[in-house]
Amino acid sequence: MNLLLPGMYMAADSALHRLDPRVKMGTAIALMVLVFVAHSLASYALLTTFVIVVAILSAAPPIALLRTLRTIFWLGCFMFFFHLFTTPGQPLVAVGQLTITREGLLTGAVQIYRLCHLVIISALLTFTTSPAQLAHGLEVLFKPLAQIGLPVGEFAMVLTIALRFAPAMLEEIDKISKAQQARGVDMYSRNPLRQMQSWAPLFVPIFVAAFRRAEDLAIAMEARGFRGAQHRTRLHQLRMTRQDLFAALIALAVSLAILGLERSI
Repeated sequence: MNLLLPGMYMAADSALHRLDPRVKMGTAIALMVLVFVAHSLASYALLTTFVIVVAILSAAPPIALLRTLRTIFWLGCFMFFFHLFTTPGQPLVAVGQLTITREGLLTGAVQIYRLCHLVIISALLTFTTSPAQLAHGLEVLFKPLAQIGLPVGEFAMVLTIALRFAPAMLEEIDKISKAQQARGVDMYSRNPLRQMQSWAPLFVPIFVAAFRRAEDLAIAMEARGFRGAQHRTRLHQLRMTRQDLFAALIALAVSLAILGLERSI
């Protein structure tokens, strides 16, 4: 396994795998929100330490987890340079009519940190929680919304299908790119423009494969008489354990500590 991308689940027996999916989703959402709330070095240090501990408890391969950050390399570069040249403040270096400021450098670094944080958290969540568990957890959390007519069950089903399709689409992309490389196409050229030209023709077969998979799935669901999630039962019901409550309390304590640090500044 080279990457841990959102939607990829690996069965294991780690401490995080055994937690209730509602606890994991709540903690993931809290961590994603806290990274935008935090502004001090102490808050960043506490948040990073907590994420590292979570990654260790998840038994995720560290190299694969770090390689996941390659997926947002170009987006991170764009965000960094955008803030680097557009944020006003104390000038450091002038490049023509563009000026690099100290505030722009710090803002760009913070945006990169936040982006990496979001990717790592989402990868850890899907690595330790199967799509079926995620859908079940969301369905239980949003069940009160069903009382006002919202299709909670259908939404959970759509999420499950999307998460299951993500690894399949990545496999399709890898297969097509290898076929292009076998035909002599340089897919990983050092020239960014040439690399973009090499990847552009892949979009058509990728989209065709995606629509074909979606059509096959729709036909299979209709053939089996699928009629939505009304009155549907589950073999395994979600029940909170002491371990889940302990994990939720730790996540709450970290969240309150970060909020306290930000308020004290």
